[in-house]
Formats: sequence, structure tokens, C-alpha cells
Amino acid sequence: MYVHKLHIAEFDKIDYQLIAIHSPLEDYRLAYFINKHLPVNLKKCHNNIQISNKEGETQFTRFIFEDHQDIAWSLIQNQNDAVVTAEPSNLGLFADSSNDFAPKIYLIPEFKKVDYFLKIENDEAPIDVPKIINCLKKIDKVSTVYTVDIENIKSKNNLIF
Repeated sequence: MYVHKLHIAEFDKIDYQLIAIHSPLEDYRLAYFINKHLPVNLKKCHNNIQISNKEGETQFTRFIFEDHQDIAWSLIQNQNDAVVTAEPSNLGLFADSSNDFAPKIYLIPEFKKVDYFLKIENDEAPIDVPKIINCLKKIDKVSTVYTVDIENIKSKNNLIF
């Protein structure tokens, strides 16, 4: 009988690039402009990324595209509101008022100022990240674009989907 051993180093390898995007655009509009400026065809994925923590629970929208070179592109929003319903504390004058509040939840909490991440997964094909960044900077209403050092992210498990 053969025994197949898996080494932890096989799973620790990072095989993707992460680009941070600062933009006030809605996610579908940003995906549209990325499709115009890059050779991709991002489409909305029906499987949202679900995150829950002590503030609440939320879902992050995702746009995906996989090209002919087996490179997977994902546009993910970084921040979203989590609606938490608080129990009514008194039955006085404001008993019928709603006590819902919406704290912000971040996909990557270390980058709270980032609006979106563009995750480019590749196994072997070379990716020209500076060229991609230059194309993204040409989009109107995109203020800043830069690469993120994945080694320094504490919550990189949120990027596994």
C-alpha cells in the first residue's frame, strides 16, 4: 500500500498577486471600467464571500474572470456594512423606534482605507503587475492603485475562496 504524504510547505506557497484600489465607484461600475481597460471580462459571482466577526456578519461581492492561461481574476470589495439588531433596552417613549446600527466590517482589516482588491491568481504564467497598475490608474475616479505585500497581512485567510 502506498502512502502519500503532504507537506505543510505545499499549502503555504502564495500563488497570487494582490492589488489595492481606492475608488468611490460602485463595484459593478469599477468592474465595467476594468473590463474596458484590461483584457478581462469580469462577471458578478453568485457566491459572495461571507465574513462574520464580533461586530456582526456580512457578505462581500465578488467579480471573477478566468482567462485561457488559467489566470483567475477576482475583484473584491474590502468594506461592507453589517446590520446588527439591538434588543430594545427600555419600553418608554422611544420603544417603537428601530435600534439597528451598521458597523463597518473589512475583508482585510489591516487596509481599512482600501475600497477594493484585485486578486490575480496564477500558477505558472508571468503577470506584468506594473502594466496592470498603469492601466488601472487610467480609470477615471480611481485615486490610488498599488500592490500589497501579502507576507505582512495577518488576515490572509480571508482571501481563500
